[in-house]
Amino acid sequence: MVAAPLTRPTRWSRVFVTRPSDEGMAWVDALRKLGWPALSLPLIDIGAPRDPAALAALAQARASWHEKDVLMFVSAAAVQHFFADLPAPSLHQDRRTRFWSPGPGTARALARALAPLGIEASRIDAPPPDAAQFDSEHLWPVVGSQLHPGTHLLVVRGASTGTDGESQGGAAGSGREWLLERCREKGAQVDLCVAYERHAPQWSEAWRAEALAGTGADSLWLFSSSEAITHLVAALPAADWSRAQALCTHERIAQAARDAGFGAVFSSRPALDDVLRSLESLQSLP
Repeated sequence: MVAAPLTRPTRWSRVFVTRPSDEGMAWVDALRKLGWPALSLPLIDIGAPRDPAALAALAQARASWHEKDVLMFVSAAAVQHFFADLPAPSLHQDRRTRFWSPGPGTARALARALAPLGIEASRIDAPPPDAAQFDSEHLWPVVGSQLHPGTHLLVVRGASTGTDGESQGGAAGSGREWLLERCREKGAQVDLCVAYERHAPQWSEAWRAEALAGTGADSLWLFSSSEAITHLVAALPAADWSRAQALCTHERIAQAARDAGFGAVFSSRPALDDVLRSLESLQSLP
């Protein structure tokens, strides 16, 4: 990784973007265009499920998704992996399924995926643009009234792979678990399927050296996942993060950064425009 040349005065010599590779590079490009010294250091790798049972369940879900009342997608990656090369339902199959998204990035991915299937974006539900945060808690007031006994909800998610290579199931994320409990309380049938797996990245020596250089006070880390922080700490267990700064896109992620020992931790809403505004605000701090 090579740092972008600075085109503006900044309090940081490095701004680490830790999102998965494709998403991360889009953020790096946007940040660099505005003069931020952004670097991509993906702390989560994303790939297709490898567990045969998960693959079989995914194939069944992809074949019958139009029979569900609601599909909830936990991330843009879930959308992309679920709808890849998926044929459109016939008119007699379409039950006017609703599509839930926890935030604008996932909603945009859904709109792109549904358009070729002839499904209008008006069937996507997400927190309002002015929501205090984009998460399950802020999605619930929008969608709770859709549920009644017998509503069939399919949650399309990812699974994490542990250090032993085993897939870790469950509806990860305390906010998501809270929402699914509310759905069950309304009498909904909730099913889960895994559309992708998250893995810790394979670290090169160059990445390791870059990350260790990011322990100083002149480094800012952008975190959009608590799992990314877990992978960073596991890869560099002896590193001291007490001088480094972190900007996190949810309070739960911010708490993970504090637990990891980051000396200064700030929060932002998760959209790129919000992160850019937060960077400007932090830049002006003494």
